[in-house]
Amino acid sequence: MAFIIKPLVTEKMTDITEAQNKYGFIVKPEANKLQIAAEVEALYGVKVVAVNTMRYAGKNKSRYTRAGLLKGRTNAFKKAIVTVKDGETIDFYSNI
Repeated sequence: MAFIIKPLVTEKMTDITEAQNKYGFIVKPEANKLQIAAEVEALYGVKVVAVNTMRYAGKNKSRYTRAGLLKGRTNAFKKAIVTVKDGETIDFYSNI
């Protein structure tokens, strides 16, 4: 298992969670929707209604510094938006 890398805790994702009961996760690129749903149900003890996935390509970045132009690339990743059954929630802060 271990297809989930980390949960997405951003301002935009928090607004979506409060309004529509959806949660975001960064997942491994080879994970499919069934595997993601099974892992979320096992880890957090909730019933998953739907899973939407999207792939993001890495982007080229450059910045000017005192030492000259630095070029690099951001990582490509896959994001999953998991819809949970009404009345159930996931608490990401319980184990802090």
